[in-house]
Amino acid sequence: MKITFMGAGSTVFAKSVLGDVMLTEALRESTIALYDIDAQRLEESYIMICALNRNINENRANVEKYLGVENRKDALRGAVFVVNAIQVGLYDPCTIIDFEVPKKYGIRQTIADSNGIGGIFRALRTIPVLQDFADDMEEVCPDAWFLNYTNPMAQLAGYMQRYTGVKTVGLCHSVQGCTRGLLDNLDIDYEMPFKEKIAGINHMGWLLEVYDNDGTDLYPEIRKRAVEVLESGVTDHHDLVRYEYIRRFGYYCTESSEHNAEYNNFFIKSKYPELIERYNIPLDEYPRRCIGQIAEWNKAREKYLHDDVVHRKTHEYASAIMNAITTDEAYKIGGNVINKGLIDNLPREACVEVACLINRYGVQPCVQGALPVQLAAMNMTMINVHLLTIEAAVTRKKDYIYQAAMLDPLCSSELSIDDTIKLCDDLIETHGDWLPKYK
Repeated sequence: MKITFMGAGSTVFAKSVLGDVMLTEALRESTIALYDIDAQRLEESYIMICALNRNINENRANVEKYLGVENRKDALRGAVFVVNAIQVGLYDPCTIIDFEVPKKYGIRQTIADSNGIGGIFRALRTIPVLQDFADDMEEVCPDAWFLNYTNPMAQLAGYMQRYTGVKTVGLCHSVQGCTRGLLDNLDIDYEMPFKEKIAGINHMGWLLEVYDNDGTDLYPEIRKRAVEVLESGVTDHHDLVRYEYIRRFGYYCTESSEHNAEYNNFFIKSKYPELIERYNIPLDEYPRRCIGQIAEWNKAREKYLHDDVVHRKTHEYASAIMNAITTDEAYKIGGNVINKGLIDNLPREACVEVACLINRYGVQPCVQGALPVQLAAMNMTMINVHLLTIEAAVTRKKDYIYQAAMLDPLCSSELSIDDTIKLCDDLIETHGDWLPKYK
């Protein structure tokens, strides 16, 4: 069996996913194809994965490397699973552009990789690359599953499932630890296994129900303690935005407060600068994180590249999905799939994040019913932008870029229509060849 990893220069993440593969009995003897367009990053990942194969897998896997677009089809040829972890434009220059250009117009962001103006432009530069991947896959591995980890998740997974013939599911880290993290942070005692229901969209899925092992509904205590934290006046807590969601909308959200601070028009407001401190909102967090990760990798490189590398299985979904499809051992994930009636009060063409059963038949999404009205409304503010961004990428029309930005809650609350269009034009010009030509 062949597993291809696109964007293998993401060395630490490649270690997580492929280390998990090597620790999964049914996958240990796979051919692992590493693909990247950066020669140094690819070589470093190749050395590290080969060392991992020796150290934890007795060299059972066959590790190959493929550099550059001219070798992409060979990397994909015959693959059963394709893991996508690319970042088009990297931190420098494109993440810098996503933050610095909007700042000129008064738009401040925290992460900017999924929603908002940063998410729009990350999608616009990534979707054309995914179309190239899809064209190659339809030719050389038409039955492969495309496991997408790249953000912006809803836009990319939505595009792949609506506009290509590639079997795709979008995978994120935010569902797995959501409930446990909430209960731990609020010091609520619970016994495993608890029962939870989570549904919505990527980075704004909702913890709709949560029960302890004995059937006790934990939400009343969650709501009580979250409000107590907010009313205590504490300003150094990491999750105040999501606790405010609990107080005002009744439910907890899957993705972090630093993400959700920029997904609406409630918290980052030039007219109310005191909200930044009150809710502990880390403006420019993602650039700081990128710089830190680069520095950490430079420190860790010598260890990883000199055989001193081991691995313990992570909570990433990829290897478990591969195992379930290969062996028919059923597994449940929170997956990003096209709605098609899974959530009654969201558009059928939206990409939603819902529970999915995985077995030999592949990814089988579970019907969730309707969301509470206020939660569906919150999701729709994001979905409107997602759908218009995809439309822009497909049609190459600037009007859809403008409309996506005009409907983004943060942009629309801070900018006039004219300034929103100027911001988009500035971003298009500054990105240069990282974007296709728009008309």
